Amino acid sequence: MARSSSGFVAALTAAAVAAVGFLAYRAQASVPPDLRARPGATASAAPTPSKAPRDRQHPQALPAGSGTGERVVYSIDDDRVWLVSAGGRVESTFEVTPGTVDPLPGTYAVTSRSKAATGTDGVPVEHVVRFTSVDGVVIGFSAAVDGATPQTDTTTAVRTGGIRESRADGEAMWMFATIGQKVVVIR
Repeated sequence: MARSSSGFVAALTAAAVAAVGFLAYRAQASVPPDLRARPGATASAAPTPSKAPRDRQHPQALPAGSGTGERVVYSIDDDRVWLVSAGGRVESTFEVTPGTVDPLPGTYAVTSRSKAATGTDGVPVEHVVRFTSVDGVVIGFSAAVDGATPQTDTTTAVRTGGIRESRADGEAMWMFATIGQKVVVIR
């Protein structure tokens, strides 16, 4: 009886492994192309313009050429974020204070989130939304629990990738940018 039981268990195990492999393949095949890239790699092969066109009459308006669909848009040059719905409507826009390391322009996806953490500058932060890393420095959005903005002194040896938001804006980002959410970085 033991011999037939072990054969039965082996057959069930093999069937389960095959089923999981098949489901993993199917799940990977159904992932949208813009989310298939490795964490931190640009997901689109389309070149990002060196500077997205701006509406000079409305500087807070979403820049043209900042992607399509639901996304977070982050302008390195303007230190501003836009949370954009699937229909292209700006749900929220706000100013941010960048760290000392900027991400490269391109399209990314949110790779991890933490409700609370300590920033690379030693400040307690909340609503951490990470989307890439540059030379070992993790890049993401966060809000300082005490409302402080990071020191932008470039003479210090500490390299920071935290893009600081106000606590209210951090809450909006946290609700909007779940794992896999598209993040478009522009100049």
